[in-house]
Amino acid sequence: MKLETIYSYFLESAGICTDTRNIEKGCLFVALRGDNFNGNTFTQQALDKGAFKVIIDDISQHKNTGETILCKNSLVLLQKLATYHRQELNIPIIALTGSNGKTTTKEIINAVLSKKFKTIATQGNLNNHIGVPLTLLSMTKETQICVVEMGANHTKEIEALCEIAQPNFGYITNFGKAHIEGFGSIQGVIEGKSELYKYITKEKGTLFFNADDPIQTKLLGNYTAKIGFSQEKKNFYTLKQIDTTPYVALQAAQTNITSNLIGAYNFTNISAGVLIGDFFDIPLNDIKQAIEEYLPTNNRSQLITKGNTQIILDAYNANPTSMMAALQHFNTMRGDSKMVFLGDMFELGETAQKEHQKIVDYLTNSNIDEIYIIGSYFSKTKSQVKNIYQFTSFEALKKDFNNIVAKDRTILIKASRGMALERILPLL
Repeated sequence: MKLETIYSYFLESAGICTDTRNIEKGCLFVALRGDNFNGNTFTQQALDKGAFKVIIDDISQHKNTGETILCKNSLVLLQKLATYHRQELNIPIIALTGSNGKTTTKEIINAVLSKKFKTIATQGNLNNHIGVPLTLLSMTKETQICVVEMGANHTKEIEALCEIAQPNFGYITNFGKAHIEGFGSIQGVIEGKSELYKYITKEKGTLFFNADDPIQTKLLGNYTAKIGFSQEKKNFYTLKQIDTTPYVALQAAQTNITSNLIGAYNFTNISAGVLIGDFFDIPLNDIKQAIEEYLPTNNRSQLITKGNTQIILDAYNANPTSMMAALQHFNTMRGDSKMVFLGDMFELGETAQKEHQKIVDYLTNSNIDEIYIIGSYFSKTKSQVKNIYQFTSFEALKKDFNNIVAKDRTILIKASRGMALERILPLL
């Protein structure tokens, strides 16, 4: 069946669905395969729940009633359909990637652009080879700008996502020690993430960048269609960080903007939103309002108050770069009795134990009163101080929690997603 015909079915449908638990009547269901599931086996269930048609790649599920569309690979067809839809609508697409801060930056950019445009943005962190096509296919004729987050843990992944989304604009948050297991080294991270730069420059699109980041500046070289922000350099959009106690505040063109985000590392995330908003001619007062109204969710840099206890919950994800940045900020925060709960960082490959030890070495010389480190890597680290307490798992910490005095404290909780350290909140 021709792609044009399948696209006509998509336009006739109520939208794409890939999970029978979330079926909408009249949707186009795409049967995807994974390591532990095969969506083809849910073909009849999808139809019984009201799916308009089902895209399958298993001939045993094919029906001669016209209800199924048989193809070689459902995922590839989903991606091709997304690209076709993107080309038909032909609207500006902003793609962003990076080691840290992608989702927060995407949310801020979307909040700012929404002040003037009808936007679509990646939901949550659905930023992979499935999530990106789904984001594109959620666009409608009313959509004016789409903001697409792209994640990767190997080289060539960003390149592939760019071929699907075909962005006109790009931004990389930073290059850090994330997914080292897949990228192989920090240089591998740089090469993988900068695939976005390569695509945009090839297509003669526009790149936004942090002009104070020497890596970004070097990679962009003499490319002319670039727009940067800087705290110090001339000829760039000037933004000044003016406060981080506790919320990040900055100044743009004599206008002060106070966010609801914790941590100096969020300055560049906010700055990207200001810069991109200015590029799309959004008045500064509207940019300010959008940023000041934005509230972080999903365990990202959230400030939670329980009585006299202040908790910074940053347990959505972690890598050596983001962990160190969070600790350095926390170390400078005011507070008479500071406490941290840190969980293991994943996907670091052969460098894992070394990177966890670096964090502990930093903590040894910090002004943090009590330090609780949790997980198989952290529990194997060594320290010479008595205020570092090691636990092999969350369950081991929970078992001993009655001996921990956490009231009237300033607390940081940080870990990789797999540790789910937000489970500490009910214990506090």
